[in-house]
Amino acid sequence: QVQLVESGGGLVQAGGSLSLSCAASVRAFAWNAVGWFRQAPGKERDTVAAINWSGGSIYYADSVKGRFTISRDNAKNTVYLQMNNLKPEDTAVYYCAARRSTLVAAEPNGYDYWGQGTQVTVSS
Repeated sequence: QVQLVESGGGLVQAGGSLSLSCAASVRAFAWNAVGWFRQAPGKERDTVAAINWSGGSIYYADSVKGRFTISRDNAKNTVYLQMNNLKPEDTAVYYCAARRSTLVAAEPNGYDYWGQGTQVTVSS
């Protein structure tokens, strides 16, 4: 069982930056692919970015390409999401999730372990 804790959310003005962290409870996290997802009120949960176990395979949603960067530090059991040039439409609860595979999956239903989420609010 992998427990995940997100941190780093908050309120920021449009054009600003935030950095999210996802810390895992187990060392074996290094072998899990991890994704970041977001869910706005009344909308489905969407994939934002995902990274395989080594960092050598990365997926980004078209809406965040060039603005967001996913990375991981397996020595710290942590995955990061750097978000730059934030827009009001990026406002959502952001979740990280891990899957029982080293390979990236593009859809949320491909992930097995979920954190509780962190709120990101971008004001115009």
